[in-house]
Amino acid sequence: MDIFFYDTRQRKKVQFKPLEPGIVKLYTCGPTVYIDSHIGNYRTFIFEDLLRRSLEFFGYRVTQVMNLTDVDDKTIRNATENGVSLKEFTAPIIERFFRDIADLNIQPADHYPAATDHIPEMIDLIKKLLEKGYAYIADGSVYFSIEKYAEYGKLSGMKIENMVRGSRIDADEYEKDDFRDFALWRGASEADGDVHWDAPFGSGRPGWHIECSAMSMHYLGEQFDIHTGGVDNIFPHHENEIAQSVCATGNRFVHYWMHSTHLLYNGEKMSKSLGNIATFRELASQGYAARSIRYVLLTTHYRQQLNFSKDAIKAAEASLVRLDTLRQAVSEATDLGNVRAEVESAIILAEKNFSAGLADDLGISAAIAALYDLVSAIHRIAQKSGLRKTEGEQVLQFWKKADSVLAFLFPGDDFPINITKLVKERIIARAEKNWELSDKLRLELSKYGYELEDSLGGTTVSGSEGRVLVK
Repeated sequence: MDIFFYDTRQRKKVQFKPLEPGIVKLYTCGPTVYIDSHIGNYRTFIFEDLLRRSLEFFGYRVTQVMNLTDVDDKTIRNATENGVSLKEFTAPIIERFFRDIADLNIQPADHYPAATDHIPEMIDLIKKLLEKGYAYIADGSVYFSIEKYAEYGKLSGMKIENMVRGSRIDADEYEKDDFRDFALWRGASEADGDVHWDAPFGSGRPGWHIECSAMSMHYLGEQFDIHTGGVDNIFPHHENEIAQSVCATGNRFVHYWMHSTHLLYNGEKMSKSLGNIATFRELASQGYAARSIRYVLLTTHYRQQLNFSKDAIKAAEASLVRLDTLRQAVSEATDLGNVRAEVESAIILAEKNFSAGLADDLGISAAIAALYDLVSAIHRIAQKSGLRKTEGEQVLQFWKKADSVLAFLFPGDDFPINITKLVKERIIARAEKNWELSDKLRLELSKYGYELEDSLGGTTVSGSEGRVLVK
């Protein structure tokens, strides 16, 4: 099946063709670990997870690299304010990031390079730019001369005709219309403290943009297939990545650029200045299930603005309950016989529409609609003439295939140990027809916020973690 993605540089949907048949090299901008990642960050990380999983769903072998920006203005500033070294400051934030992505079912990247571990590669890249005349040294720092790259601005659509020639900028992040030569290497300064490395052009540290160019090319080569990030990365970060990479190597660098749109939180852009930053860990501590949060972040198209709210999480819980009814219905099927044509047709149609949705620029709405259509079709058939065990197995086979992309259809056994123990004790009590103990255990579980629903197929437990059938 042909796959189409919206390429930011070309400003249109184009057919995806990897550089090497069957193999995709993917670079995804990761967190800057000066603070815990917030829900807006995870919107981008989950889009990138959907992209990778979809490519693998279509049979590609993916190599994914996600960087960890552990040296920049903000990480240095926060480490200094806390009176600790850069590594001591960033290590626990990185650890919490990995816990978060595990809880959100984000598939691990193949490589997580930290910027501080790849300084030699950055120095080598800067040396090339100096040798080729695209960079220059001034006041102890090294700058990229943007006027020497004729294609500068093609990704973002920015025009630099009115730039002040020869003006420079040292900050890692700056205003969206600030066209000045950017720092590849910043000379050692009092503000950076002991965060500096020796280089042929003087002691100092890398600028933010050179980090991603050096690390992406180190792991994926001078040219690779897809580079992603949030729309706020387009300029200046990705624009600068292209300029320095192309000028250093003479190659195209990236063939497809994909960007996710901003997330709103209760109708406002999430930002520190507004004081409306929400982290995944904070939401989880308030009882919101990781599965429901993933559903909210995943099921709005990555190029559409998403308004994230607690009401949206609650709505996701209801949507997941509806999807769970299919898994429960087919698991309870006991009738014998072959798969009937109407069931097989419903599954084939669902798989066709699910695949077609993903192939059209990760069209998640069409993909999810295919699942709900299958739920409705299977329930109609089951009510009319029952469901056969062989049919249930075939439905589950597709459900598992779809979940290799979505990663929320099969909730894991992630209830607390004490809750799992009480549920299993109650199942045993019911099997032994000890109804008094069974009712007592149900009441105890309800005090913890868990509801039970008994059926021939087992007991469905509903809680903040999700809805799980326990046999």
